[in-house]
Amino acid sequence: MLKIRKSFYLLIIILSTTACSEYSKVLNKGTSAEQLNMATTLYDAGKYAKALVLFEKITPDFTGKGQMERIQYMKSDSYFQTKDYLLAAYHYDRFTKNYPKSTKKEEASFKTALSYYLSTPRSSLDQTDTFKAIESFQKFIDKYPNSDKIAEANQYVKELQMKLEKKAFDIAYQYYHTEQYKSAIVAFDNFLSDNLGTSFKEDALYYRAKASNDLAINSVLNKKEERIKEAIIAIEKFERNYKESKYKNEIEKMRNKLIEEQNLLKSVTQN
Repeated sequence: MLKIRKSFYLLIIILSTTACSEYSKVLNKGTSAEQLNMATTLYDAGKYAKALVLFEKITPDFTGKGQMERIQYMKSDSYFQTKDYLLAAYHYDRFTKNYPKSTKKEEASFKTALSYYLSTPRSSLDQTDTFKAIESFQKFIDKYPNSDKIAEANQYVKELQMKLEKKAFDIAYQYYHTEQYKSAIVAFDNFLSDNLGTSFKEDALYYRAKASNDLAINSVLNKKEERIKEAIIAIEKFERNYKESKYKNEIEKMRNKLIEEQNLLKSVTQN
């Protein structure tokens, strides 16, 4: 049994070494046709990284020829399968432009957008690829309204837009958190006007009111009266939108404090 097992492992090593030797031979000394044949075989076997090396090598030799359409698609897909999503997006996009009549064009168009989607970072980082993904999905939706991928594309767009909303909300909240209340007020106002129907609306209106409240409470005397009025207006706006809210108690405390400050201010000015 031990001898059989050793023989089996030896066979595997020999076959692997032979395969590697054959790959190296074709890669370095094979004809373009041999390299294409091996690249296709490797691609079909799911060995995308090795296939890519050959696809890149033969691309200049097949540019403008009939085989190039299939080569470019397999190369794009190989980048996708190896999770090099930005290069995949680039090559899929080139494929759709170079082969507008290809039967693979719809799939490549969807994969362009999907590649950008898969390359997008968490909301706290730069969102350039998020914008590209949304734009690409929207182009796909507009061009292929009857595609069986439409529902999936719309779901991705919704998710990406949520990521952008989270980014914008976090920027506004950071102003509040660092006690830059005037900047926070402007940022939350911009956020609410730019993102109608956002799921962050309740939080944004609350922190908008809280920033106004904190600015008023900490204001110098000659600006306090006007800022208290503005804070009360912000609180009233919150309450019109959310009569029953998780922030209800905090909002009531803010209002009571502002009214107390307002009454104190009146007594000081009257005296």
